[in-house]
Amino acid sequence: MQTLYEELNPPPRILMGPGPVDADPRVLKAMSMPLLGQFDPEFTRYMNETMDLYRRVFQTKNRWTFLIDGTARAGIEAVMTSIIIPGDKVLVPIFGRFGQLLTEITNRCGADIATIETEWGTVFTPDRIEDAIKKHRPKLVALVQGDTSTTMAQPLEEIGAICRRHDALLFVDATASITGMDLQTDNWQIDSVTAGLQKCLSGPPGSAPITFNERVEELVLKRKHVERGIRDDADRDAQGPIIKSNYFDLPMLMDYWSERRLNHHTEATSMLYAARECARIVLMEGFEARFARHALTSRALTAGLSAMGLELFGDQAHKMPNVTGVHIPDGIPGDAVRAALLENFGIEIGTSFGPLQGKIWRIGTMGFACAKRNVLTCLSALEATLRQFGYEAQWGKAVDCALSVYDGQ
Repeated sequence: MQTLYEELNPPPRILMGPGPVDADPRVLKAMSMPLLGQFDPEFTRYMNETMDLYRRVFQTKNRWTFLIDGTARAGIEAVMTSIIIPGDKVLVPIFGRFGQLLTEITNRCGADIATIETEWGTVFTPDRIEDAIKKHRPKLVALVQGDTSTTMAQPLEEIGAICRRHDALLFVDATASITGMDLQTDNWQIDSVTAGLQKCLSGPPGSAPITFNERVEELVLKRKHVERGIRDDADRDAQGPIIKSNYFDLPMLMDYWSERRLNHHTEATSMLYAARECARIVLMEGFEARFARHALTSRALTAGLSAMGLELFGDQAHKMPNVTGVHIPDGIPGDAVRAALLENFGIEIGTSFGPLQGKIWRIGTMGFACAKRNVLTCLSALEATLRQFGYEAQWGKAVDCALSVYDGQ
């Protein structure tokens, strides 16, 4: 007889890794709302509202601001596969694992890839990126804003203008940074941005908000081919090469999200509800308050970690405000500490990848999880766990130091 598994009943956790993090209960409530047909007038109204909300989240007036059904990587792939024609030159500045991911995706698109790299824990100066653009003359520069693998944030304010001077498009992956730190799509002249719900937006993984401007629209429409079965007599194939992915075809998705409502796929109803609520919560709080909350929480956490004698990882001047890297002390089994935190306290923190595997922990303070109670609980639990593993420090100072940051604001 086959086993009938028990009803789902996940144990309670405090998710303080680099993502996913705890979903806001209001988002989970929105996901429980009744399903609607994808062309129900109420549902298409929700689609339009979601587009409007994410224009404000991305700080853009771009008409083409909508959702890709899939995790954050789906948004990246939709933009890359629709923009890149095999042989196109793409420049990827790499300062962590997710820059390497962009090279992986662009390589699969057939791009001629040029890369520049900096030591993990540092970021690029604008001059270095401009020098690489002058040297390689790319069609596209693909860059991560916040790379959780290193906990570093790449300043973007000058990069868009540099790309415009050299006739290159700028794509930014803001999965780990959106709404945890500032991202001004239009003011910073960024041509396309993609994100995900599962980090500072405080939703579940499974929906990827994207935005792109007229420069990108013009390029991808040169590759527009409407599939048989849904096209009408007025549809004409563009002269450019067909986009290899049907699912991630931006021109067809544009028809689906526009007034035309051309049936491309069945929208993920509950994920749209989640994405809509994520954006609504962000805008209710306001950017200034939200950025300040993440920055304050970062200062409190790092003060507490330093009080334990732990060494912070990377260039602190360019640290992400929503993820903190900390060196694992010599002689301390990093994975065993993480396992003990999860088993004894229900707290999840992360390790890292590549050259940092087993060398640092990464502690996330994102969105709904970016809260005083979580920081104090995590510091207390980490202190107790480290003591069990023989780490020597001045015990009892971590929470006091964090509290002093909160009290001083």
